[in-house]
Amino acid sequence: MELTDTLRTFIEEGQDWERKPTTVKGVSIIRLPATKNRAASLAIDLNPVNETGLPMKKKGIMIMNAQELAAFRAIFTNEKVDSLMKALEDVLPDRKTSAKSAKTDVLQI
Repeated sequence: MELTDTLRTFIEEGQDWERKPTTVKGVSIIRLPATKNRAASLAIDLNPVNETGLPMKKKGIMIMNAQELAAFRAIFTNEKVDSLMKALEDVLPDRKTSAKSAKTDVLQI
């Protein structure tokens, strides 16, 4: 089945807030429920995984269109953000990571 067919089936038959993992580590698709103003839709959820394959954050970043993706790319590639992160790491203590079980139903991209 083609990617677009798989996504079409997921939006039509998936449960509200259901998450479908992909073959790209840290990237999944979320089915967003319908509201009064819009039909059900899909969003890309970005949540990097650690060395054990578990999500690094409790919630990822939801991206719903190409414009949002471009805006995040611009932020992530800004050298000032790198400098800010380095300064934060110098100031803040190390954080412990939590472990969660990995899901098996993977969407092929």
